[in-house]
Amino acid sequence: MSNSQRIAVPGHLAAGLEREQAKKQKTPVPASPDSIEAKIGKAYQPPKERILDPESIDKSLIERMPDPTGWRMVILPFRGRATTDGGIVIPGKVLDDTQLQTVVGYVLKQGPLCYKDEKKFPAGPWCTERQWIIFARYAGSRFRIEGGEVRIINDDEVLATIGDPNDILSH
Repeated sequence: MSNSQRIAVPGHLAAGLEREQAKKQKTPVPASPDSIEAKIGKAYQPPKERILDPESIDKSLIERMPDPTGWRMVILPFRGRATTDGGIVIPGKVLDDTQLQTVVGYVLKQGPLCYKDEKKFPAGPWCTERQWIIFARYAGSRFRIEGGEVRIINDDEVLATIGDPNDILSH
């Protein structure tokens, strides 16, 4: 692209566009293979379908997550696609905001007391590890890691389980 065809964009957008361009050209994106961002990136499908693939979650990534205490569980919020069906690249900032506002997540870990209270959960656990769930918008505690956000919620804050997070139209 010649200089006359270049368009100035803000730095935070430029970095995201450069990463997307590198992915399209199948050039390596600079990231340490041991970084959390790289491991989370591997768990998502290719850029057009940037959807979390639970089978791709590296065991060491799960081990590096905090161990929830008591009746709490660690949730990886759903992030969604990086591009639209028409091929428009969604900026990283928009994806981050979507991840902050989502009510859909993937259960990574459960604490030792999750669903052990038989009076509160007479029918048994509401969900298990490695399952997609819906939780209340403001449920739990949020914290950021390289590559996104993670939440720790209580076992009784699970509203429903789902098979495919894309079935929920408003995350």
